[in-house]
Amino acid sequence: MSGMLKAPRSRGMINGLLLVLLGLWGGLIPFIGPYFSFGFGSTATWHYTSDRLWLSILPAIAVMLGGLILLISAARPVAIVGSWLAIAGGLWFVVGTTIAPLWSGGPGRALGGQTRQIAEHLSFFEGLGAIVILLAATALGRFLVVGVREARRAEAERAGVAAGTAGAVGAERSGRRTAAPDADRSGRGSTAAPEWERQAPPSREDQEASRGDGHRWHATLPRRR
Repeated sequence: MSGMLKAPRSRGMINGLLLVLLGLWGGLIPFIGPYFSFGFGSTATWHYTSDRLWLSILPAIAVMLGGLILLISAARPVAIVGSWLAIAGGLWFVVGTTIAPLWSGGPGRALGGQTRQIAEHLSFFEGLGAIVILLAATALGRFLVVGVREARRAEAERAGVAAGTAGAVGAERSGRRTAAPDADRSGRGSTAAPEWERQAPPSREDQEASRGDGHRWHATLPRRR
């Protein structure tokens, strides 16, 4: 099961890199766009407002974090979380300017003529968010699907673990059977001399005493008539 949770690091690398670049673009363009008369509201560069925080900076941070996770992660659940984080940031880029008037906010009036205003809306919010959602959703789909090679690799890992466990159990059982006590080694199946051969022979005094006892016993037997 743990093998299924792993994925090649290269699977989300390209999408992650693109998401990081798009996040940098979405977070910096409101501050550097006025250099080229390209932006919303004020023409001052590096001008910070709370609307830019909510509509550009925070979703850009979410997209960048999601892209970084996809760029470096090899764990499938972590990469999926990164994909959803980037999707949330891209979705906020799309709908943020529509919801902002509810709290009397907004990015302000787009600079330039009609054509430039369309380009500004697409580059700052709606178009940027759509591209982010597309890349993050593609990465999410790739991490949700388990490839054939990954399934085979996970099956091989499970088989290796099972074989190692079975070998350890077999070695333990064989060790228990061969580890006989020292007392049993001198018994059946041993090459040592039997017990009666290892006993000391009777001394000469014992032999003579036994012979004397035999003679006396024979002497007391009744004679035949």
